[in-house]
Amino acid sequence: MKKSIAEKSWTVMVYMAGDNSLDPEGSLDLKEMKKAGSSDDINIIAQFDRAVGHAARRYYLRKGGIVTGDAVASLGKVNTGDPASLEDFIQWGVKNYPAKHYLLVLWNHGQGWDDTDIYADERHRSLRRLTSTTRHSLFRTGTRKAMQKAISSIEYRAILLDDNAKDFLDNQEMQKVLANTAKSLGRNVDILGMDACLMSMAEVGYQISDSTSYTVGSEQTEPGSGWPYDKILSSLLKNPSMSPKDLSTLIVDCYLASYPEKEPVTLAACDLSKADKVASAVGALAEALKSGLGDKALQQAIQGVRNKVQSYDVRDNIDLLDFCSLLAGAGVKAGIKTACQNVIASVQNGYVLKQGHKNKSMQHSNGVAIYFPLVSVSPLYPKLEFSKKTGWDSFLDAYLEAIRSR
Repeated sequence: MKKSIAEKSWTVMVYMAGDNSLDPEGSLDLKEMKKAGSSDDINIIAQFDRAVGHAARRYYLRKGGIVTGDAVASLGKVNTGDPASLEDFIQWGVKNYPAKHYLLVLWNHGQGWDDTDIYADERHRSLRRLTSTTRHSLFRTGTRKAMQKAISSIEYRAILLDDNAKDFLDNQEMQKVLANTAKSLGRNVDILGMDACLMSMAEVGYQISDSTSYTVGSEQTEPGSGWPYDKILSSLLKNPSMSPKDLSTLIVDCYLASYPEKEPVTLAACDLSKADKVASAVGALAEALKSGLGDKALQQAIQGVRNKVQSYDVRDNIDLLDFCSLLAGAGVKAGIKTACQNVIASVQNGYVLKQGHKNKSMQHSNGVAIYFPLVSVSPLYPKLEFSKKTGWDSFLDAYLEAIRSR
């Protein structure tokens, strides 16, 4: 008779898509995980797909020793952008390292809601915009932020980008993977951590709210070193009975404490059980704004707020609460002001559990961003569950057309 595997308090599963500029940072993060190491109460596992020339490996991280000594499987070439690869890793982790709670971390570049296929052109022609020298330099620096800026002209999108496979995980795929995981568990995934840029967006949270209890992510880009895994996991080891809510807020605290005041970083923990209330409030605001666009004064008020609202390295992303706060104070009609205040209340009354920032350039961040393009609405945006629920895309289209026609 096969011996059953003991269930621990937590299993931390880190899915590391390092077949890109972040390869060097992945090795450092595995060492951070080893500083804490698994215990009788906590499992720490990872899958690290490296740049060309290295096989992808799975690890059970123990305290002390060398990282290679913790490898438990060699997978060869892996397409980390394939949802089947992510799902296989999760199923492997749940089967072999069962726990009462699961923290799943997606480790990579990130681009919020945007599912644009950035590899489409590269499949047909070489990527000439980056010289081999520039690519080598970016690879060596290994920073999420540096790479993000350098290739902004080709629109790096989504999450879990695999440069070798020319693939990535879009939001629809992420939704399906997490839904399948929740179904197999018989309950929600406790925490989805996104150690990646720009992922704390209303659109992303709503997309996975049926299968995930909490998220931890950033409105802004992340420095290359990302999360301080040694600090986070050491704290969890000291209190393995920590609740998912408490762990999600702990991650925010540890992350912010790991960077100096001058570093423009943000991080937020969100309770997705409140995501529907946020979406409903945004929907009411979208309806009020769209119906009032015949008023030139409202157009001007929105435009003025959009010009000064807190935004991020991708300028189409703005802080949702800062937008609503500025608009409510811009002399708009009572109905719109009330709609703005309702959005603020929906976020502050439980959706954002904890958030913070460093650097004055991020001072008006409140934990959750939303899409507000300056030129045109992406044709992919209406496909999101958030758009279908709120009609925010319809408002954006109407607003951009109105100011073009003035």
